[in-house]
Amino acid sequence: MSAWLTVANKHRATRIVAVETISPTVKTLTFKDKQCAKAQPGQFLMLWIPGVDEIPLSVLDADPEKAMVSVAVKRVGEATKALHEMKTGEVIGVRGPFGNGFTHNAGRILMVGGGVGIAPLSFLAKKLASKASKITVIIGAKTKSELIFMEELKRLCGERNVLATTEDGSYGVKGLASNHAEMVMAKENFDMVYTCGPEPMTRKILDIAEGKGVWAEASLERLMRCAIGICGSCVIGGFRVCRDGPVFNINQLKAVKDEFGVWKRDFNGRRIPV
Repeated sequence: MSAWLTVANKHRATRIVAVETISPTVKTLTFKDKQCAKAQPGQFLMLWIPGVDEIPLSVLDADPEKAMVSVAVKRVGEATKALHEMKTGEVIGVRGPFGNGFTHNAGRILMVGGGVGIAPLSFLAKKLASKASKITVIIGAKTKSELIFMEELKRLCGERNVLATTEDGSYGVKGLASNHAEMVMAKENFDMVYTCGPEPMTRKILDIAEGKGVWAEASLERLMRCAIGICGSCVIGGFRVCRDGPVFNINQLKAVKDEFGVWKRDFNGRRIPV
Protein backbone atom coordinates (compact mmCIF):
# COMPACT_ATOMS: atom_id res chain seq x y z
CA MET A 1 0.00 0.00 0.00
CA SER A 2 1.42 3.40 -1.00
CA ALA A 3 2.25 6.01 1.61
CA TRP A 4 -0.50 8.27 0.26
CA LEU A 5 -3.11 5.53 0.48
CA THR A 6 -1.96 4.58 3.98
CA VAL A 7 -2.58 8.14 5.15
CA ALA A 8 -5.88 8.44 3.26
CA ASN A 9 -7.14 5.13 4.66
CA LYS A 10 -6.60 6.14 8.28
CA HIS A 11 -9.85 6.74 10.16
CA ARG A 12 -10.22 10.33 11.33
CA ALA A 13 -12.92 11.85 13.52
CA THR A 14 -14.35 15.26 12.75
CA ARG A 15 -17.44 17.34 13.44
CA ILE A 16 -20.12 18.49 11.05
CA VAL A 17 -19.71 22.21 10.39
CA ALA A 18 -22.87 22.80 8.35
CA VAL A 19 -25.98 20.98 7.12
CA GLU A 20 -28.11 22.30 4.26
CA THR A 21 -31.34 20.92 2.81
CA ILE A 22 -31.08 20.91 -0.98
CA SER A 23 -34.21 18.96 -1.93
CA PRO A 24 -36.81 16.74 -0.23
CA THR A 25 -34.33 13.84 -0.36
CA VAL A 26 -30.89 15.49 -0.55
CA LYS A 27 -28.83 17.32 2.08
CA THR A 28 -25.27 18.58 1.98
CA LEU A 29 -22.90 18.08 4.90
CA THR A 30 -19.75 20.14 5.34
CA PHE A 31 -16.90 19.19 7.66
CA LYS A 32 -13.19 19.78 8.20
CA ASP A 33 -10.55 17.26 7.10
CA LYS A 34 -7.14 18.13 5.68
CA GLN A 35 -6.79 14.93 3.67
CA CYS A 36 -10.20 14.93 2.00
CA ALA A 37 -9.83 18.65 1.30
CA LYS A 38 -7.17 17.62 -1.24
CA ALA A 39 -9.77 15.65 -3.25
CA GLN A 40 -10.22 16.16 -6.97
CA PRO A 41 -13.60 16.05 -8.77
CA GLY A 42 -14.71 12.45 -9.17
CA GLN A 43 -12.91 11.09 -6.12
CA PHE A 44 -14.87 9.75 -3.17
CA LEU A 45 -14.55 9.34 0.58
CA MET A 46 -15.82 6.86 3.13
CA LEU A 47 -18.01 8.46 5.78
CA TRP A 48 -18.70 6.63 9.04
CA ILE A 49 -21.88 7.24 11.00
CA PRO A 50 -21.15 6.10 14.60
CA GLY A 51 -23.15 3.05 15.53
CA VAL A 52 -24.73 2.74 12.07
CA ASP A 53 -22.47 2.12 9.05
CA GLU A 54 -19.75 3.45 6.77
CA ILE A 55 -20.70 4.51 3.25
CA PRO A 56 -18.98 5.92 0.14
CA LEU A 57 -19.88 9.44 -0.97
CA SER A 58 -18.68 11.53 -3.90
CA VAL A 59 -16.98 14.79 -2.99
CA LEU A 60 -19.19 17.78 -3.79
CA ASP A 61 -16.58 20.42 -2.99
CA ALA A 62 -13.17 20.67 -1.35
CA ASP A 63 -11.15 23.66 -0.21
CA PRO A 64 -7.56 22.68 0.72
CA GLU A 65 -6.77 26.14 2.09
CA LYS A 66 -9.60 25.95 4.64
CA ALA A 67 -9.45 22.14 4.93
CA MET A 68 -13.21 22.07 4.29
CA VAL A 69 -15.08 19.28 2.48
CA SER A 70 -18.71 18.95 1.38
CA VAL A 71 -20.73 15.91 0.31
CA ALA A 72 -24.26 15.55 -1.05
CA VAL A 73 -26.29 12.83 0.66
CA LYS A 74 -29.44 11.35 -0.83
CA ARG A 75 -31.71 9.58 1.65
CA VAL A 76 -32.04 6.02 0.36
CA GLY A 77 -31.42 3.69 3.32
CA GLU A 78 -30.57 3.34 7.00
CA ALA A 79 -27.16 5.01 6.85
CA THR A 80 -28.24 7.98 4.74
CA LYS A 81 -31.38 8.40 6.87
CA ALA A 82 -29.13 8.59 9.95
CA LEU A 83 -26.94 11.17 8.21
CA HIS A 84 -29.98 13.29 7.35
CA GLU A 85 -30.89 13.34 11.03
CA MET A 86 -27.45 14.51 12.17
CA LYS A 87 -26.90 18.11 13.25
CA THR A 88 -24.09 20.66 13.19
CA GLY A 89 -21.47 19.77 15.78
CA GLU A 90 -22.07 16.01 15.75
CA VAL A 91 -19.14 13.66 15.23
CA ILE A 92 -18.58 11.59 12.10
CA GLY A 93 -15.64 9.48 10.91
CA VAL A 94 -13.94 9.83 7.55
CA ARG A 95 -11.40 8.08 5.32
CA GLY A 96 -10.12 9.19 1.95
CA PRO A 97 -10.01 10.59 -0.62
CA PHE A 98 -9.97 7.45 -2.74
CA GLY A 99 -9.92 6.49 -6.40
CA ASN A 100 -9.17 8.58 -9.44
CA GLY A 101 -11.05 11.64 -10.59
CA PHE A 102 -12.07 13.15 -13.89
CA THR A 103 -9.36 14.41 -16.23
CA HIS A 104 -9.45 18.18 -16.70
CA ASN A 105 -10.01 18.88 -20.38
CA ALA A 106 -10.51 22.14 -22.24
CA GLY A 107 -12.63 22.92 -25.29
CA ARG A 108 -16.36 22.30 -25.69
CA ILE A 109 -17.57 20.22 -22.77
CA LEU A 110 -20.83 18.34 -22.20
CA MET A 111 -21.76 17.19 -18.69
CA VAL A 112 -24.75 14.91 -18.09
CA GLY A 113 -25.82 14.26 -14.51
CA GLY A 114 -28.76 12.31 -13.16
CA GLY A 115 -30.09 12.84 -9.64
CA VAL A 116 -27.37 13.27 -7.02
CA GLY A 117 -24.85 12.30 -9.72
CA ILE A 118 -24.74 15.98 -10.63
CA ALA A 119 -22.75 16.63 -7.41
CA PRO A 120 -19.25 15.60 -8.60
CA LEU A 121 -19.96 17.24 -11.97
CA SER A 122 -20.71 20.50 -10.17
CA PHE A 123 -17.32 20.20 -8.47
CA LEU A 124 -15.72 19.53 -11.86
CA ALA A 125 -17.46 22.53 -13.43
CA LYS A 126 -15.79 24.78 -10.85
CA LYS A 127 -12.40 23.45 -11.90
CA LEU A 128 -13.09 23.79 -15.63
CA ALA A 129 -15.08 27.04 -15.75
CA SER A 130 -12.05 29.15 -16.64
CA LYS A 131 -10.45 26.47 -18.83
CA ALA A 132 -13.23 25.23 -21.11
CA SER A 133 -14.45 27.35 -24.03
CA LYS A 134 -18.02 26.27 -23.26
CA ILE A 135 -19.63 23.92 -20.74
CA THR A 136 -23.11 22.58 -21.47
CA VAL A 137 -24.78 20.81 -18.54
CA ILE A 138 -27.81 18.53 -18.72
CA ILE A 139 -29.42 17.78 -15.35
CA GLY A 140 -31.97 15.02 -15.03
CA ALA A 141 -34.39 14.24 -12.21
CA LYS A 142 -37.74 12.57 -11.64
CA THR A 143 -39.45 15.84 -10.74
CA LYS A 144 -38.75 19.56 -10.34
CA SER A 145 -38.05 19.42 -6.59
CA GLU A 146 -35.21 16.94 -7.20
CA LEU A 147 -33.26 19.17 -9.62
CA ILE A 148 -30.23 20.15 -7.55
CA PHE A 149 -27.31 22.60 -7.87
CA MET A 150 -28.88 24.28 -10.90
CA GLU A 151 -28.28 27.86 -9.76
CA GLU A 152 -24.61 27.21 -9.00
CA LEU A 153 -24.13 25.59 -12.40
CA LYS A 154 -25.88 28.48 -14.14
CA ARG A 155 -23.51 30.88 -12.40
CA LEU A 156 -20.49 28.84 -13.50
CA CYS A 157 -21.53 27.88 -17.01
CA GLY A 158 -24.11 30.49 -18.03
CA GLU A 159 -27.87 30.21 -17.69
CA ARG A 160 -28.44 29.21 -21.32
CA ASN A 161 -25.96 26.36 -21.03
CA VAL A 162 -27.73 24.53 -18.19
CA LEU A 163 -30.57 22.34 -19.43
CA ALA A 164 -33.02 20.49 -17.20
CA THR A 165 -35.09 17.37 -17.82
CA THR A 166 -37.73 15.84 -15.55
CA GLU A 167 -39.41 12.49 -16.00
CA ASP A 168 -42.82 13.91 -15.07
CA GLY A 169 -42.42 17.07 -17.12
CA SER A 170 -42.77 19.37 -14.10
CA TYR A 171 -39.76 21.44 -15.23
CA GLY A 172 -37.67 21.75 -18.36
CA VAL A 173 -37.89 19.04 -21.01
CA LYS A 174 -40.05 16.04 -20.20
CA GLY A 175 -38.10 12.79 -20.39
CA LEU A 176 -34.72 11.33 -19.53
CA ALA A 177 -31.44 13.24 -19.44
CA SER A 178 -29.86 10.65 -21.73
CA ASN A 179 -32.52 11.17 -24.42
CA HIS A 180 -32.05 14.94 -24.30
CA ALA A 181 -28.28 14.49 -24.42
CA GLU A 182 -28.68 12.43 -27.59
CA MET A 183 -30.58 15.29 -29.24
CA VAL A 184 -28.05 17.90 -28.08
CA MET A 185 -25.12 15.81 -29.33
CA ALA A 186 -26.83 15.40 -32.70
CA LYS A 187 -26.88 19.19 -33.11
CA GLU A 188 -23.59 20.22 -31.47
CA ASN A 189 -20.02 18.99 -31.54
CA PHE A 190 -18.21 18.43 -28.26
CA ASP A 191 -14.59 17.71 -27.41
CA MET A 192 -15.36 15.88 -24.18
CA VAL A 193 -18.31 14.30 -22.38
CA TYR A 194 -18.51 13.69 -18.63
CA THR A 195 -21.36 11.77 -17.01
CA CYS A 196 -22.43 10.61 -13.57
CA GLY A 197 -25.73 9.20 -12.36
CA PRO A 198 -27.89 6.07 -12.73
CA GLU A 199 -25.93 3.43 -14.62
CA PRO A 200 -28.47 2.90 -17.45
CA MET A 201 -28.12 6.63 -18.13
CA THR A 202 -24.31 6.64 -18.09
CA ARG A 203 -24.23 3.54 -20.32
CA LYS A 204 -26.43 5.27 -22.91
CA ILE A 205 -24.31 8.44 -22.77
CA LEU A 206 -21.15 6.42 -23.37
CA ASP A 207 -22.78 4.57 -26.27
CA ILE A 208 -23.82 7.88 -27.87
CA ALA A 209 -20.33 9.32 -27.36
CA GLU A 210 -18.77 6.22 -28.88
CA GLY A 211 -21.03 6.51 -31.92
CA LYS A 212 -20.04 10.17 -32.33
CA GLY A 213 -16.34 9.49 -31.81
CA VAL A 214 -16.20 11.77 -28.75
CA TRP A 215 -13.94 11.01 -25.80
CA ALA A 216 -15.93 10.47 -22.60
CA GLU A 217 -15.58 9.62 -18.93
CA ALA A 218 -18.15 8.20 -16.53
CA SER A 219 -18.23 7.86 -12.76
CA LEU A 220 -19.51 4.44 -11.70
CA GLU A 221 -21.33 3.52 -8.53
CA ARG A 222 -20.77 0.08 -7.03
CA LEU A 223 -21.02 -1.48 -3.59
CA MET A 224 -17.85 -0.36 -1.77
CA ARG A 225 -16.80 -1.68 1.59
CA CYS A 226 -13.02 -1.43 1.94
CA ALA A 227 -12.37 1.40 -0.59
CA ILE A 228 -8.79 0.19 -1.13
CA GLY A 229 -9.25 -2.72 -3.54
CA ILE A 230 -9.13 -5.65 -1.13
CA CYS A 231 -12.68 -6.94 -0.62
CA GLY A 232 -13.71 -7.28 -4.28
CA SER A 233 -17.30 -6.18 -3.71
CA CYS A 234 -17.03 -3.41 -6.32
CA VAL A 235 -15.47 -5.43 -9.14
CA ILE A 236 -16.70 -4.90 -12.70
CA GLY A 237 -14.90 -7.07 -15.24
CA GLY A 238 -11.21 -6.83 -14.39
CA PHE A 239 -11.59 -3.47 -12.66
CA ARG A 240 -11.97 -2.62 -8.99
CA VAL A 241 -14.16 0.49 -9.00
CA CYS A 242 -12.68 1.83 -5.74
CA ARG A 243 -9.07 1.62 -6.98
CA ASP A 244 -9.28 1.74 -10.78
CA GLY A 245 -12.24 4.14 -10.77
CA PRO A 246 -14.70 5.39 -9.82
CA VAL A 247 -14.07 7.42 -12.99
CA PHE A 248 -13.47 5.34 -16.11
CA ASN A 249 -12.84 6.43 -19.68
CA ILE A 250 -14.71 5.24 -22.73
CA ASN A 251 -12.08 2.68 -23.75
CA GLN A 252 -12.06 1.06 -20.31
CA LEU A 253 -15.85 0.81 -20.30
CA LYS A 254 -15.90 -0.74 -23.78
CA ALA A 255 -14.06 -3.68 -22.22
CA VAL A 256 -16.85 -4.32 -19.70
CA LYS A 257 -19.92 -3.79 -21.90
CA ASP A 258 -21.36 -7.15 -20.84
CA GLU A 259 -21.64 -5.81 -17.28
CA PHE A 260 -21.72 -2.01 -17.48
CA GLY A 261 -25.31 -0.87 -17.35
CA VAL A 262 -26.52 -4.46 -17.15
CA TRP A 263 -25.85 -5.95 -13.70
CA LYS A 264 -23.97 -5.46 -10.43
CA ARG A 265 -23.51 -7.40 -7.18
CA ASP A 266 -25.52 -7.06 -3.96
CA PHE A 267 -24.30 -7.36 -0.35
CA ASN A 268 -24.30 -11.16 -0.72
CA GLY A 269 -22.28 -11.10 -3.92
CA ARG A 270 -25.23 -12.11 -6.10
CA ARG A 271 -25.73 -10.60 -9.54
CA ILE A 272 -28.69 -8.24 -9.69
CA PRO A 273 -29.95 -6.06 -12.57
CA VAL A 274 -28.71 -2.47 -12.55
